[in-house]
Amino acid sequence: MPYRTILLLLTLAASASPAFAQKATSETEAVKQAVLSFFDGMRRGDSTLVRRTLAPGAVFHGLGGKPGQPPTLETESISGFLKAVGTPHPEVWDERVQFDRVLLDANLASVWAPYEFYLGSKFSHCGYDSFQLVKLAEGWKIAHIIDTRRKEKCK
Repeated sequence: MPYRTILLLLTLAASASPAFAQKATSETEAVKQAVLSFFDGMRRGDSTLVRRTLAPGAVFHGLGGKPGQPPTLETESISGFLKAVGTPHPEVWDERVQFDRVLLDANLASVWAPYEFYLGSKFSHCGYDSFQLVKLAEGWKIAHIIDTRRKEKCK
């Protein structure tokens, strides 16, 4: 390959990388925003806001069980969760997440996020949330959430 052709290809590749990085960064931020909106809705007791973050057919799972016994996989009712969020409760449900990892491929995103959950200002439990999101016509939507829950060994 002639030197000029190689130089041209390298120049094109170098100029494309920042554009790809910017697109990836903006998509990562959009994924994070969908997750943050979910938790903003919980804090506000706004089930409509929470519902808007969910993909049709979304599924919630939790890893539960009693101490000293094998964990159990529990399927949580989305409608029950939304009803609970929207029903007035004395304490704010405040799940504080950090974004450990956000992975993207086309219209699929995976989020790994340690969290601490507070009822008002009182610590309740902690664990990790794992979100699977899909990019639909309306934007990034949560298709699946699974989490762990414990009261000790928190950050």
